[in-house]
Amino acid sequence: MKILQLGKFYPIKGGVEKVMYDLMIGLSAHDIECDMLCATNEKNKKVKRINPYANLMFSHACVQVAGTMIAPSMISQLRKRKNDYDIIHIHHPDPMACMALYFSGYKGKVILHWHSDIVRQKKLMTLYRPFQKWLIKRADLIVGTTPTYIKESDDLRNVQHKTTYLPIGVDRMLTDTEGAERLKTIYHNRKIIFSLGRLVHYKGYENLVKAAQYLPDDYVIVIGGAGPLLEELRNLAKRLNVREKVILIGFVREHEVPAYYTACELFCLPSVQKTEAFGIVQIEAMSCGKPVIATKIPGSGVAWVNEHGVSGLNVTPQKPEEIATAIRAIVEDKEMYKKLSEGASNRYKTHFTEERMIEKAIGIYKQLMESPTLNTKH
Repeated sequence: MKILQLGKFYPIKGGVEKVMYDLMIGLSAHDIECDMLCATNEKNKKVKRINPYANLMFSHACVQVAGTMIAPSMISQLRKRKNDYDIIHIHHPDPMACMALYFSGYKGKVILHWHSDIVRQKKLMTLYRPFQKWLIKRADLIVGTTPTYIKESDDLRNVQHKTTYLPIGVDRMLTDTEGAERLKTIYHNRKIIFSLGRLVHYKGYENLVKAAQYLPDDYVIVIGGAGPLLEELRNLAKRLNVREKVILIGFVREHEVPAYYTACELFCLPSVQKTEAFGIVQIEAMSCGKPVIATKIPGSGVAWVNEHGVSGLNVTPQKPEEIATAIRAIVEDKEMYKKLSEGASNRYKTHFTEERMIEKAIGIYKQLMESPTLNTKH
């Protein structure tokens, strides 16, 4: 069994690329041959040997359009290598990867990994929709990250018979007690509410800033991440007179992240659109035993990941007062906090470890190879 992960770009910048890379590394650790072909804006990158069972291959991208890396050489590379693989595991949304598969002439098995619908790029979808329909039809199996997103996607309504789901898995976040103590000193031993992500509209951070109005002064909301809304959010905190309770720290380096998860009381993901399909940061927090507050976004899998009353609480999107009420309900009730902390840790161990993701992926591949027609059950 030889597999190719196809799509997105390198170096890793987001969740989709991380899933691709982790699948490649995890499968190769089980002596399963798995390569990865992706676009990159770095010139003169060809093939990187990861281990005896995995190669990282690159196609140079000449331009980026609407978040898509345009790499025409991906088509020619796939045409040359199409007979090398039993399964192509293509990750969506990525129009360039779809084009490469379409023009490659590949005849083998195809898994379509449906990370999210294309929500915002309306003009792009006008051009891309015929190819997306072809890709959905071409796929032998469509894999979502949660059962909710697969079920609720309008694009997948007529192909439910060939869908399943593979929850994203991550390594447990390391504990950084020393770093956490430093942070607690910096924030004067206040109750730290942590959030982490790109500062873009669909993340809904303005609602988390507004929630600070309803929290006592012994709370501090710490938001990590860079993005186009950084100054706008800082100005909002200033206008609302909550600058002392909302700290936007900008980009957080990877080695600094564990200290924030260790120091915080809980994690909050205030996203407002189904562009947020899963929320990997939620399971990072759960791996540390931190309760999560997330939002009930229609059609998204976010609220499935954070099981209400088990690993945390889910609130109505764009309701700052509900966010604040949920924060206080968890932090100020020791019994509830203990229950949700244990529930978060157990939910991570049951569903969201990297080992669990790899094990289930291997099962999906084997079932696909053994079955000419595949009927999956959720």
